[in-house]
Amino acid sequence: MFEYFPDNYAWSLTTATLFDEVGTVSEAEEALRSVKHLAGGDPATANEAWYEAFTRLAERLQRLGDTDMAEGHPLTASRKYHRAGLYHLRAERFLHHSDPRELMAYQRGVDYFRKAREVGRDPVEYVDIPFEDGFMPCMFVKADVDGPAPCMIHIQGFDSLKELHYPVISEEYRKRGMHMLIVDQPGAGGALRLHGLTAGHETEHYVAKLVDYVEARDDVDAARIGLSGNSLGGYYAPRAAAFEKRLKCCIAWGALWDFSVYFERAYAKIESAPSVPDMVSHGMWVMGQKTAEDALAVSRQMTLEGVIDKITCPLLVCHGENDRQVPLWMAQKTYDEAVNSPNRKLKIFRLDEGGAEHCQIDNRQLIGDVMSDWAAEIFGLDPAGIA
Repeated sequence: MFEYFPDNYAWSLTTATLFDEVGTVSEAEEALRSVKHLAGGDPATANEAWYEAFTRLAERLQRLGDTDMAEGHPLTASRKYHRAGLYHLRAERFLHHSDPRELMAYQRGVDYFRKAREVGRDPVEYVDIPFEDGFMPCMFVKADVDGPAPCMIHIQGFDSLKELHYPVISEEYRKRGMHMLIVDQPGAGGALRLHGLTAGHETEHYVAKLVDYVEARDDVDAARIGLSGNSLGGYYAPRAAAFEKRLKCCIAWGALWDFSVYFERAYAKIESAPSVPDMVSHGMWVMGQKTAEDALAVSRQMTLEGVIDKITCPLLVCHGENDRQVPLWMAQKTYDEAVNSPNRKLKIFRLDEGGAEHCQIDNRQLIGDVMSDWAAEIFGLDPAGIA
């Protein structure tokens, strides 16, 4: 992995994925360079500087986009709004959720990201799917096909947002003739921040609502609906597929057999590769718990033990050989124990091919191809894609 900050894994992770999302290095590097000297120092000082640097960059892109719009160039403006939105979302990442600026930065990021889709006339519909006392904000990405087409639903992990995956996987599914529903489910993105929906272990309940929505659409082939999840979604998705039998396939993008193994390391302060500054506090927020001990108890329910053998649809498990967050044995165990899947596949990304880090953060182009190729095969689509 390109480690711009050798002393700060969380910053390096965010940097590597940001380059994928915005499609440029030099522009983002201006902000990165301004904080590089702080990476190994006091976390509060460093994360404050990170927020300020990326907020300045985002606001500059907003102004440039506004100029493009005023000059009658909406497609050019949409590209700048896209990057502005992502820079705001990356500014937000290292703020504590109790900081009022966190929600403001998040909302600015989401708003500009959506503005980019609308101004650029991207094939995206924004939908809010009801669940419990709130909504799950979603992006429905339409394939350019005639008639009903298969649809993959994608859910998030411990600290990801739907906006971060649209740039790196949606087009690969579209090219192969599949729609996508990219979701902020309970415990993630807008479902957590705007509606207070928190994560629990029985993921099949909210996934059922997502399937209800997708199968009711006239442009979706209700017999060909799949589910994928990244990182902690590598638990969420297989768990849901074990009980939601309308799903015709499932992808664990980064396996997670037992979340408590991961969370207990954070609780014991021995996690060597934390993805966010305070994983315990973040986990309490995600799981809606007031104490670390209560969050730990919830994490212990998030296991595929006694569940994975209930999966009866095709299953793809993807994992990086050099994953520093989730051990490789979790991928092997997920695959080995899915004994009732009629078509299971384990894809290990090796160091010599790339994609060997957690959820292929070192090269997410590889995972987009692998997942969409596999789903196309499962759904019986032309592997050459659509014209």
